[in-house]
Amino acid sequence: MDKWDKRFIELSQTIATWSSCYKSDRQIGAVIVKNKRIVTTGYNGAPSGITSCKDRGECLRQKLGIPSGTKHEICYAIHAEQNAIIQAAKLGISIDGATLYCTHYPCTICAKMIVNSGIKRVVFLHPYPDDFSGTILSEGGVLVEQYPGQEE
Repeated sequence: MDKWDKRFIELSQTIATWSSCYKSDRQIGAVIVKNKRIVTTGYNGAPSGITSCKDRGECLRQKLGIPSGTKHEICYAIHAEQNAIIQAAKLGISIDGATLYCTHYPCTICAKMIVNSGIKRVVFLHPYPDDFSGTILSEGGVLVEQYPGQEE
């Protein structure tokens, strides 16, 4: 890890504060970088025009008793990694060969998007309970590194 990794992982933490997720421990941020330049950013939150859980005053997943790392589709939010990838597509920017910095380890759905978008490296801070995503990222040829000192 170098000074650039430190800068971009810290930026992912700042972007996480923009999250509209109701749960304070699920504020996630992502930054996609190519050639030491920020390409796009993303944070977890409801799609444009949809009321977020923060604005609703409750977490749908908590209300239904859904454990973390399962049934990702039952949530108003789009994951930070997904938002960053979608933003690149919307702007017509290639992220092939890029690095994704994220506050949390990607879930399986995000891992599939990361592989297909051409991202070649993921640097994350905190683990996430989704072991299958590691299989997807490994088989997809994506280098995954946990930022030092963040083991949980």
